[in-house]
This record gives sequence, C-alpha cells and structure tokens, in this order.
Amino acid sequence: MNKLVDAKGKNCPIPVILAKKEIEAGENAFVVEVDNQTAVKNLEKLAASRGYASSVDEKDGAYRVAFSKDGEVCQIAEEEQGDSWVVFVGRETLGSGDDELGANLMKMYFYTIAQEKQLPSAVLFMNGGVKIPVLNDQVVEHLRDLQSRGVEVLVCGTCLNFFGIADKLQVGTVSNMYDITQRMLYAGKVVSL
Repeated sequence: MNKLVDAKGKNCPIPVILAKKEIEAGENAFVVEVDNQTAVKNLEKLAASRGYASSVDEKDGAYRVAFSKDGEVCQIAEEEQGDSWVVFVGRETLGSGDDELGANLMKMYFYTIAQEKQLPSAVLFMNGGVKIPVLNDQVVEHLRDLQSRGVEVLVCGTCLNFFGIADKLQVGTVSNMYDITQRMLYAGKVVSL
C-alpha cells in the first residue's frame, strides 16, 4: 500500500513541501490527502515538474493526489542560474514617499522591461503586489506582452484570497509560496520592487 500523507487543513505551501519531502526521501509511490482544489493543482504541478505521474480521487470534499514513478529515484530538476533573473513584486507601488508617484513608477517600470530584449524568466507577485495583475490595466497589458514572450507570471493564491480578489485575476497563473521561492532560489538575480 502506498504511503499516505495527511495534509488536510494545511495552508499553502505545506502540502507541496510535505510531498517534496517524500520525493527527496526517494519515495516512488505515495498519496497526499488535501481538502482544497488549490492544493490539488499545486501538487499536480509538483508531480509533473519532478517526473512523477499523478492522479486525483475526490470523496466527500477530500482529495487524494497519488504520486507514482516507475522505480527511478527522482532527480530534482534545477534551472541553470546563469543570466536568468526574476522580478519580485511585494507591493502596489514602486518606492516609498508618495503612492500616486509610486503607482506611476510601477507602470513605467513594466513598460520599460517589456521593451527590453533580455527579459526576466519570471515576474512574481505577493502580498499587496497581487493587486497589480488584478487592478492595474496598464501593467496588465505589459504583463500579457511579457507572458506572450515566454515570461512566467506567478501570482500568490493565498494573497489573492486574503484580499478577496482571486476571481478577478486578469493575467498570470495562481501560484504558491513553494513555486515562487523556487523561482527566486534558482534565478541568477532577483530584482525586488
């Protein structure tokens, strides 16, 4: 029987971290039980990124995400650091002093990087920064342009839920602490706004 990891009631990114520990321990088959769709999606992403097959069974509001691998020890795929860089956005404005000026500077920043040839590999939004891909139409257009050119746009799902705007996201992928920190960890450079 496969090992069962009970992650019900645990917030992001705990279910992903528990699954990652099983992978790093060399487990080829295990099941993580969670109680929300966001955790299911995050676990499916983890499985795919680590070379595991995954399947999901739902019963009475609980989801069982099964991980399986055909006997091979999982190798963690790490991105090459090199010249890669990511942008981390933790607030709605750029700099401090005046919020109106800061909002305008944020718009100009994304316009400027969208004009460049060397693009970041990812743009990561957390805390108040998640309001930008929801509410700032000018920046949303620049983010869509960046995304169409291969830039990954990740937006913290816990933060979106905290502000009550999860259903209004205009661009990007709802993500989690684990994925966002992994992008930062394996980037050659992190630009924090």
